[in-house]
This record gives sequence, structure tokens and C-alpha cells, in this order.
Amino acid sequence: MLERGITLAAHTDYCTISDLVRVHACPVRYYYERHETLVESDRYAVCKQLSYHLGTPLEADAIWQEVAAVRPGIDSSLRELLDISIAACNKTAWKPASETDVRVVSDIQKLAGMIDRIDGEGTFSIIRASGALPFGAYAADRLRVAAIALCLEEMTGSEVKGGHIEYIPDGVSRFHEVQPRDRRQVIATLKKLREIREGAMPQHPLNAPCNRCRHQEKCESSVGKRLSELL
Repeated sequence: MLERGITLAAHTDYCTISDLVRVHACPVRYYYERHETLVESDRYAVCKQLSYHLGTPLEADAIWQEVAAVRPGIDSSLRELLDISIAACNKTAWKPASETDVRVVSDIQKLAGMIDRIDGEGTFSIIRASGALPFGAYAADRLRVAAIALCLEEMTGSEVKGGHIEYIPDGVSRFHEVQPRDRRQVIATLKKLREIREGAMPQHPLNAPCNRCRHQEKCESSVGKRLSELL
């Protein structure tokens, strides 16, 4: 059984798994946006609400009413996303959740996050609002699963081999078995995250997603400097 009553308020000096993923994507962008409040997208809100009903009959009208209650004023065009997602999810056999939105914490790594779903056998799942890859999982999702597994192992005292990633729009549930490289990535990214929180300006990574970043102009000079250093 999981430890109960864990709240992030009691772990204010801890890093979150969400911030861990953001630093992994681009530490420079995280540096510029670290004081901003993040708001979940309407797309995620639709997929998240649908996820509460997995393993039971998916009634579109009832789920949409819940979405509208959670996100008043949501664009009505996203009802189409819900219908598409339900059609996709109906092609897969899902296990209903025994628990949802469960907080997990590692006191050793000072890391905290949340599991979206836990089934009756104790296997955890995270919900994604993106489409699935043809096979495997995105690097960010592998990092999420590894970080949660690390927290769960400390909380339960048992090995956690991995977790499911549920790509709701495609109706795909994919199990990721945590590899040593995933655990190394968690530890390395945590180190980088703590350095940024202490005020360090991170270096610009070579594979950063600059083409869709509003901070691109600020970073152009630092990119050139790093390339010249490498050459």
C-alpha cells in the first residue's frame, strides 16, 4: 500500500517531476520561465477527465459535462477531441483505477510528483494528451515513469519495474520498463534543476526545441558561442 496523506505543501524544498521534465526538454527555457505559473491545456483537461472513466462505459455526454464543469468556457470544438478519444479508447481493454491522483515522494532525492491512475494490481499509469509513437515512448515520458518508480520504490520498499503511459487520443496504453539509463537521466536532470534553482544560468543544449520557443532570440547568441567552442 502507498503511504497516505502526502502533500507537496510539506515538501516545499522538493523538486517536482513536472519541473524535472521541463528541465530535461530545455534547461534554458526552464530558467526563463521558472517563476511563471503553469496552467494545464484544455486538451489535457479533456484527456484527463476521460481517464477517470477508463475501464467503465465511456459516455461522451456525461464526460463532456464534467470537462465543462472543470474548465468553464472551454472551446466547444474540443468536444470532437473527446469523441475521437473515446472511439480510440473503446478499441482497448482498460483496467479501472483503484486510485487516482496519488502523490508520490522521494525524501532521498527530494523529489515529488503525482500518479494519474493505479489499477487493482498496483500498477501505475500516467496520462498523456499527445498521440503515441509507432513504438516505444517519448523521452519525457520515460523520464516521468522512471521518476515515479524511484519515488514508489522508496515509499513501498519494493522494486518497481515500470509503469504504463496512456496516450488517450490514440487509445494506446504502453508499458515502459525502467532502464538504468532512465534512472541516470533522472539523477543528472535533478542535479541540473537544483543548480538552476540556486541561480545558475544553464548552458544551451544542442538539441533544444528552439523553433517553438518564445525565448529563441535571447538564446541565439549563446547557441553560437557553444557551437564555436565545440568546433
